[in-house]
Amino acid sequence: MPDSFHVVCPACLAVNRVDPGKIAQGPTCGKCHGKILEPKPVTLTGRTFDAFLAKSDPPVLVDFWAPWCAPCRAMAPAFEQAAAALFPSVILAKLDTQEELAIADRLRIQGVPTMILFRGGREAARTSGARSASDLAAWARSNLS
Repeated sequence: MPDSFHVVCPACLAVNRVDPGKIAQGPTCGKCHGKILEPKPVTLTGRTFDAFLAKSDPPVLVDFWAPWCAPCRAMAPAFEQAAAALFPSVILAKLDTQEELAIADRLRIQGVPTMILFRGGREAARTSGARSASDLAAWARSNLS
């Protein structure tokens, strides 16, 4: 892991430099003082999506889901577990496609759940369908090499 890396605060969009040695202490945003890096998924919106992906150094795995989708709801606990398993090397995030249709259309999301792994703000890999926590973690790790 590098000496430091940048993570965007999901609340205020400030870019924060994080020392890997201080991750266990729960880093907070220098601007709004909210938690910026936790072993659980971050909720993204249309306002935060592009900035969060483009300015965060760690890869970001986004779960594109919808509240009416039974497989999405069933997979939610597994996604939470995968967030803990991949922490801090991958940030996991969720985006409600029903609320953020423009982003879903732009990324050509045709079914939910769909997971996209982003590196440097660009799509690196994509998979669709509900998965277990161990399968999600293994899939993400295999696409980071």
